[in-house]
Amino acid sequence: MLYDEGGTGAPILLLHGLMGSARTWRSQLDWLREFGHIYTFDAAGHGRPVPAELTTEAFVADLAEATSVISEPMIVIGHSMGALHGWVYAATHPERVRALVVEDIAPDFQGRTAANWAAMIEAWPQPFPDEQAMLDFFGPVAGRYFLDSFAHGPDGYRLHGEVPTFRDISEEWGTRDFWGQWKSITVPALLIEGEHTITPPGQMAEMAAVHPDARHVVIPDAGHLVHDDQPVAYRAEVENFLRRVLI
Repeated sequence: MLYDEGGTGAPILLLHGLMGSARTWRSQLDWLREFGHIYTFDAAGHGRPVPAELTTEAFVADLAEATSVISEPMIVIGHSMGALHGWVYAATHPERVRALVVEDIAPDFQGRTAANWAAMIEAWPQPFPDEQAMLDFFGPVAGRYFLDSFAHGPDGYRLHGEVPTFRDISEEWGTRDFWGQWKSITVPALLIEGEHTITPPGQMAEMAAVHPDARHVVIPDAGHLVHDDQPVAYRAEVENFLRRVLI
């Protein structure tokens, strides 16, 4: 579940989004290795068993156990669900985190539901027979993301987890907020939001406003997968941040 991706120096942990996998970071690994020792992680329920309870705290406890072998404080770079888990991890284990990158996720999705989204996923024509079928169905950006996430078997590509699991992870976000955890964090933070974000309007800007050392940036022409949609702009922002926090 925890993968050593090489490099030397400060540990940098990459956390994927909902329905993603550790492999979705592979396009960023080469340049990130210039800044530290890189680790990736497969969240519970994504190709491996789910926690006993599908709560954010249970996923973060699983993450904390898996990363206990990393002895130095980490820079945690997360996308979507992974970014949420990253800041809750920092709130509950402040001695383990030295900086955060939060990509396209907000603290409060209360009132939203994943029911229609889950029904859409249930209707996907799985298995997808080959790579081209995935790209044709999802498009070039999401298609590559899911190619790096789905399980690949003799009959093609299938989801690497159960739709009810993914649904229930998302449903929890509609019942609570994570402002308390965010406001407890003081480590340097970079907040990256796509122009075509999934987050409620203004929340990522407010996250920066209530944090003592945070920068919020909106990446033009980017959707939710900012690091894949606009990789050059994403890289520039993260590199500048890493240079600052690694001084």
